[in-house]
Amino acid sequence: MAQVIAHVTMSLDGFMAGPDVGAAHPMGRGGERLHQWIFDGSSEVDAAAVRRQFALTGAVLLGRRTFDVGVGVWGDTPYPAPCFVLTHHPAPVRTERSGTFTFVHTGLSDALDLAVAAAGERAVTLMGADVVQQVLRAGLLDEIHLQLAPVLLGGGRRLFDQLGTDHIALEQLAAEPSPHVTHLRYRVVK
Repeated sequence: MAQVIAHVTMSLDGFMAGPDVGAAHPMGRGGERLHQWIFDGSSEVDAAAVRRQFALTGAVLLGRRTFDVGVGVWGDTPYPAPCFVLTHHPAPVRTERSGTFTFVHTGLSDALDLAVAAAGERAVTLMGADVVQQVLRAGLLDEIHLQLAPVLLGGGRRLFDQLGTDHIALEQLAAEPSPHVTHLRYRVVK
């Protein structure tokens, strides 16, 4: 069965997007700094992390807001894999060069089941704070792959808000610094 992985870059003060996320600023004001490590090209550590994540991803589960602000930037699916958009409003399947966007309005469980089935032996990559939080609260997240960026955004969308009061234990699997981010991998203890 496919693993479910949150793959996220976060600022040192806990934000995965800056303030005022929208069409004009898909990563929020100042948030584009979070992903510079992906495009810089100067670090083999970073390049290996990108290759590893693309190799792992067999399907993507993302929220509607992430889709709405990201699809124009991506110009395609964010990974060459089937993507499932958790939404409250049905929409037709959208076919892109590298995969499809299927809009699932029947709830998290259905969307995750579809993504797991599509991923096969590979992983389901989660995108968007709300989706990560929902899957983590439901006890269905297997790993967190976190890139910690050396920047303080001071506001925006926090990754670990809305988790409730339950203690969530993590086991560190790896920590690898690069000149641009620190790559951290954790297993969610169930």
